[in-house]
Amino acid sequence: MSILWIIAAASISAAPAAAAPPPETAKFAPGPNVDLAIRHCQTCHSADYVTTQPPQVAANFWQAEVTKMIGVFGARIPDDDARKIVDYLNSAYRAPAPR
Repeated sequence: MSILWIIAAASISAAPAAAAPPPETAKFAPGPNVDLAIRHCQTCHSADYVTTQPPQVAANFWQAEVTKMIGVFGARIPDDDARKIVDYLNSAYRAPAPR
């Protein structure tokens, strides 16, 4: 048996087990079409990504985010679902308009 094989076998057996993902700490806010956000958004990331964003006043913020997820990151979200997700995010995570 060669020394290289012994070193390779030892390093494989000494490799740590894959770490489990951290537990979910957030859930999507209830609202119309939350099921679409859960189905499409949580395919790639947790609800934490959405819920930790600062409340948005501009309606175009969430449109830009969904567009980025589709165009840049390749999320496969049908156009009709994307519109509904943007509507959901705008209603569930929108800051009150300044007075």
